[in-house]
Amino acid sequence: MIVGITGATGIVFGIRALEVLRELGIESHLIVSRAGEMTRAHETKVSREELHALADHVHPIGDVGASIASGSFRTMGMLIAPCSVRTLAEVASGVTTTLLTRAADVVLKERRTLVMMVREAPLHAGHIRNMLTATEMGAIIHPPVPAFYTNPQTIADLVDHALGRALDCFGLEMPDMPRWGETIPSVEEAVSARPVKLVR
Repeated sequence: MIVGITGATGIVFGIRALEVLRELGIESHLIVSRAGEMTRAHETKVSREELHALADHVHPIGDVGASIASGSFRTMGMLIAPCSVRTLAEVASGVTTTLLTRAADVVLKERRTLVMMVREAPLHAGHIRNMLTATEMGAIIHPPVPAFYTNPQTIADLVDHALGRALDCFGLEMPDMPRWGETIPSVEEAVSARPVKLVR
């Protein structure tokens, strides 16, 4: 699995993705944009070396000759977490300037799974058009939208559930992720389990 980390806020999603992939025994290939390195330093206490240590392979952002820049190198796809609107724009246009966007372009042309956890708000028409274009090319736009039906207790709970839903797109099971109708009762089940109070 290729993991791209860009300069949008929310680097925690990329870090957690690398941790989960290691737990699942899936080989990871990491690319971090220059802006992504700035975000790491601003949002976390994780050093560059510690981040890189979470991945099985780390590729410099400018190494367009890396293995993952070729369609003949087989992967299960790519997760961009978080995905900046600049990265989104490059993928949508097909004009790639770094290994990160080249790898994403390769994933699309080889008809593999590309999941982009786009992190921006509010959105203008250009952002929305780029999302539509990327979707029409085969990408999955998957913003890290928090779910509250899981009754989260911590920020880590919100991060894990959003990431777990993104990993679902690859057919990967996030360990211990609460699911509606499975570990979380549906509305009908929750209502039927409550004691009925008669109104007089």
